[in-house]
Amino acid sequence: MNFSKSNTKDLPSIMKIIGEAQAYMASQAVDQWQDGYPEEDLILNDIANNESFIAKNKDDIFGTAMFTTQVDHTYDIIDGKWLTPQDAIYGVIHRIAVGANYRGTGVAKFIIKESEQYLIENNIASMRIDTHKDNTGMQSLLKGLDYTYCGIIYLEDGDKRLAFEKMLLE
Repeated sequence: MNFSKSNTKDLPSIMKIIGEAQAYMASQAVDQWQDGYPEEDLILNDIANNESFIAKNKDDIFGTAMFTTQVDHTYDIIDGKWLTPQDAIYGVIHRIAVGANYRGTGVAKFIIKESEQYLIENNIASMRIDTHKDNTGMQSLLKGLDYTYCGIIYLEDGDKRLAFEKMLLE
């Protein structure tokens, strides 16, 4: 498996994977991504900002995520407490999705671990991730990867998300 930045030629594959993830969440009664999010323009913005990544083998793209070390203002206010100070530099993963044929094969774990390795190599102490309260699959993955539940954050539209953080450096 390879984890690398995506480009506009990858957009059709990324949107297909996102569509499969939306359908899967709907089948699991997870009310996340059921309103058209994330839309193509948002993914194009991620690509333009060098924050869109894909997991692939040769030309077969089977996973995608937005990964950044830029400040995420939805994390400014938390009903709880982050492990790191509010002004800390941290990594963030959003919009992680795995193609239907690769679900359950460790692709999401691979994406998270590759992102964590980047942070470690760049001396960034932690990773923050949030997920929907009904997305028990992601919650289980995060707990299995030693993420700590830190509290609730609120998206711009007011939706609640469970917030997690993992310390990567001592």
